[in-house]
Amino acid sequence: MEETAESVLIALLRQDSIRWQALGIVEATELPSGCIGAGFIRNLVWDHLHGRSSDCRDEDLDVLWYDRSNTEPRHDRLIEGELRALVPELKWSVKNQARMHLRNRDEPYSSVEEAMRSWPETATAVAAKRVGECCEIIAPFGLDDLVRMILRPTSARPNKLKAFEARVGKKQWLSRWPQVTLAR
Repeated sequence: MEETAESVLIALLRQDSIRWQALGIVEATELPSGCIGAGFIRNLVWDHLHGRSSDCRDEDLDVLWYDRSNTEPRHDRLIEGELRALVPELKWSVKNQARMHLRNRDEPYSSVEEAMRSWPETATAVAAKRVGECCEIIAPFGLDDLVRMILRPTSARPNKLKAFEARVGKKQWLSRWPQVTLAR
């Protein structure tokens, strides 16, 4: 049976005990559409493809969720505090995607997946959600750019391209992962 990019990603998550535990903790919070994405996934895959170990304790864990009825930032901070109390060595960052359109100057989002479509680069717009011993992958742009190590903007809109360019410069991804290709 041929392995798919999704099955390989899920296997990598399962093999990383810290990431698998973090996904289980987010599942236990019962946040609506609760998942972990961005660098949590991208860094794991790109480190693996570069033959390195990956340690998510060095980076923010971007917990995404969606609830239009509770968009106060202080609620996210309360959840972060609960997560830190459970696993203090992780840098939890919780954001209700129901309000993130304001920061991104977009129309309101209808889901976590729609919010991820507004992120600056395709390879970062990937999240995982644990459901018991199973794992669901949310990837509105697919997994091709992630597994082919292509850094590509999600949109040609000027404000999105500007955000993409700024992140490429600030994050130094091309230095960290020299096999990554920049596509504009």
